[in-house]
Amino acid sequence: MAKKNEYGGNEIKILEGLEAVRKRPGMYIGSTSSSGLHHLVWEIVDNSVDEAMAGFCTKIEVTVHPDNSITVVDNGRGIPVDKHPVKKIPTLEVVMTILHAGGKFDNSAYKVSGGLHGVGVSVVNALSKKMVVQVRRDGKIYEMQFSRGKTTQKMVEVGTSKTTGTTTTFWPDEEIFETTVYDYDILRNRLQETAFLNKNLKIVLRDERELAPRVDEFCYAGGIIDFVKFLNEGKDIPDGLKKPIYLSGASEPGVPVDRTGEVEIAMQWNTSYSETVMSFANDIHTPEGGMHLEGFRTALTSVINDYARRQNILKEKDGNLTGDDVREGLTAVISVKLGDPQFEGQTKAKLGSSFMRTLVRKIVSEGLTDYLEEHPKQAREIIKKAQQASRARNAARKAREATRRKSLLETASLPGKLADCSVRDAEMTELFIVEGDSAGGSAKDGRRRDIQAILPLRGKILNVERVGDHRAFSSDTIQSLITAIGCGVTTGNGDGGDFDITKARYHKIIIMTDADVDGAHIRILLLTFFYKYMRPLIDAGYVYVACPPIFGIKVRNKIHYVYPNGRQPEEEILRDTIKSLGLNPDEGEDDAAAGKVTKKRRGYTVQRYKGLGEMDPKQLASTTMDPKTRILQRVTIEDAAVADRAVRELMGNQVEYRREYIEKHAHDARFLDA
Repeated sequence: MAKKNEYGGNEIKILEGLEAVRKRPGMYIGSTSSSGLHHLVWEIVDNSVDEAMAGFCTKIEVTVHPDNSITVVDNGRGIPVDKHPVKKIPTLEVVMTILHAGGKFDNSAYKVSGGLHGVGVSVVNALSKKMVVQVRRDGKIYEMQFSRGKTTQKMVEVGTSKTTGTTTTFWPDEEIFETTVYDYDILRNRLQETAFLNKNLKIVLRDERELAPRVDEFCYAGGIIDFVKFLNEGKDIPDGLKKPIYLSGASEPGVPVDRTGEVEIAMQWNTSYSETVMSFANDIHTPEGGMHLEGFRTALTSVINDYARRQNILKEKDGNLTGDDVREGLTAVISVKLGDPQFEGQTKAKLGSSFMRTLVRKIVSEGLTDYLEEHPKQAREIIKKAQQASRARNAARKAREATRRKSLLETASLPGKLADCSVRDAEMTELFIVEGDSAGGSAKDGRRRDIQAILPLRGKILNVERVGDHRAFSSDTIQSLITAIGCGVTTGNGDGGDFDITKARYHKIIIMTDADVDGAHIRILLLTFFYKYMRPLIDAGYVYVACPPIFGIKVRNKIHYVYPNGRQPEEEILRDTIKSLGLNPDEGEDDAAAGKVTKKRRGYTVQRYKGLGEMDPKQLASTTMDPKTRILQRVTIEDAAVADRAVRELMGNQVEYRREYIEKHAHDARFLDA
């Protein structure tokens, strides 16, 4: 009889073909959540974009069908259909069913491409319950069908065509994904971004899930210049800088193929305090930057300082302008194309090809120097803005230092209103940021004193998107927040400053506000603060929003709580809950007593909780604070560019964008409590 703990060859499982993808999908698409689902579309579209970058494709169409299947059509060359010399099956089948099979491992088919690992389309096939591919080549139309990575219909000729290209339709597998419903806005934003990066490439997005299909078309003759203008919409642009600066260049002839690259940069300054710099390598967004971004930043700071010294704008006694000073209010798009990009990790978030740093630095240094010499008026405007940023930075530094002096580590004093917890292990502790003294009192009485700290806020904090760093850090409320959390702050650009996440005194920072419009406003003001000055806390998953109940249904001596779900109007959720308790929501009369929010019904009463202060400490603890029974929403950022734009437009100085947003989403007002 074999021993129980025997470990031999039988225990080693070999996953054939695409089984590995289905077993560990997260390794290939990041996750099985909504982001992974949308990743399937990007993989197919990226292949079509590679054809566009190679000069063979001018149009891509993406259609979302009523059943959430996706069709992507391009007019490129079409995937090869001839017999593969090694596998002796149609090349189309090789590409669709074998991992790491693609035309991008040498530079003969594609000089530049986004999909480099050869995992894209085969991964989509593996994670689809059905996939149909049609190829138009050599005057004919060929079709193959697949299911969960396996071929279900061999390649057959199904018609003739005067055009070339590939049509791919796939149905995401419900066995794999948590959701198979596509978000139109996510698709729209990404496809628009792709169109910006590929001058004159037409991309059409069609959504057939509504009665009247929704269609968006993107095509930009200005390419990344149009992208910068788009990112700067709603911002004030200084008079002398209305036209974006465009720089481009490429490697010298004769450079080895694996060290050749092309660089395109468009940039424009605005009057805001924040920096928006987006970098791309072969059309792939690199949110963590990399060598191309390093080269750009180094050259930008150096060129502007050198010019300011030469023109005697910066005097001998003046210190140099820092990178933060120079980039304040800058919007820039950096797009590089290279034959063999080295990314750090499968997710391609950071470009590691070191030669690109040198190439970008050279092109920016030469191009920007020429621009400043030829445009002295614009040059003075840029330097004037950087000098203003420098003065504000020094004022902000002094304000931060004042805040730091007040911190726990320096003086052992905490903000007066903070009721701290007794445990000092940050991983175990929670900070509740509470609206007002009334709710703060209930929260203090109902909390677990060992691990839960309470910081009541009086009124609304500053909207930090509309003020500079120095003004924000001078606010008593913001100083209290910074001191209580203890990890310092970044600059308004999201880096620098004295931020140190290891010094955070709590690993759960929970925003707890009333379930009404004022509460929502305070919540968004706090989130804007965290986004601008403590963004690494959000990225680390430390920031949460508490979800208090909106109704209490009292049946005899027991209260059943009703929570919002973001999908249904409040009254509808209430009715559904009453029904689920076996009661009739239409029975009985409302209490006529003036000012009462309690409704008397046969066998039960309903109370509407307009504020946290209406609950006694025990109720507040059990519904909103107790780790065993509460509902918390973790704050995450899936798309940095979209988040940045939302914060800028909805929290910035331009009223028009808020008005437009309200008009567009007015039908959702039923979810709010007026």
